[in-house]
Amino acid sequence: MDGNGRWASARGLPVEEGHREGARALRRTVEAAIDLGIRSLAVYAFSTENWARPPDEVESIIELMDQTIDRELPDLAKQGVRTRFFGRRDRVPGDLRERMADLERQTEDLDTLGLWIAFDYGGRAELVEAARRLVAAGVDPEDVDENTFAGQLYAPAMPDPDLLIRTSGELRISNFLLWQLAYSELVFVETLWPDFGPRHLRDALGVYARRKRRFGGR
Repeated sequence: MDGNGRWASARGLPVEEGHREGARALRRTVEAAIDLGIRSLAVYAFSTENWARPPDEVESIIELMDQTIDRELPDLAKQGVRTRFFGRRDRVPGDLRERMADLERQTEDLDTLGLWIAFDYGGRAELVEAARRLVAAGVDPEDVDENTFAGQLYAPAMPDPDLLIRTSGELRISNFLLWQLAYSELVFVETLWPDFGPRHLRDALGVYARRKRRFGGR
């Protein structure tokens, strides 16, 4: 979900307003996904690198996540959305960490759509942490295969994405799901995230539907 800052700058608004509008885009995109029958949706909310942004902006993102858990995600839960967060949690403020865990518990039996929110997440950090867990567990190198390794990722229950949508015209994946995207189809759109909505989601799915997935075969 990229382009919040540029969206705000183009309108002469503080970057916080871009993030706030981005939260609204998340809600309408999740609701559109439900309408389209999508069962699993992962979103990149805050990266490990985002801590390097100005402190005021980081603080506003943390506050916005807190507000989103209070105001937006409970309404999505009424529509059957199960929310899970993945990434590091040791750097997340304690009160927000508790809210994240509470929401996960409250929605764990819902199954209309699984919403996976990457928060303080980095793909390289995830792979390093998975390797460390295997070493700490004393796993014999000969016993390490793809399934064993994948079981040590932040969210081993999350399905590998069929499709990655990157907004804002950037043509890179920016350290997102480096393991899980091995055979995902990639769609890049010019639209800034705060302007993203149901039509853009349907268009991206249309592009995906016209592709032939080979998984290394012919």
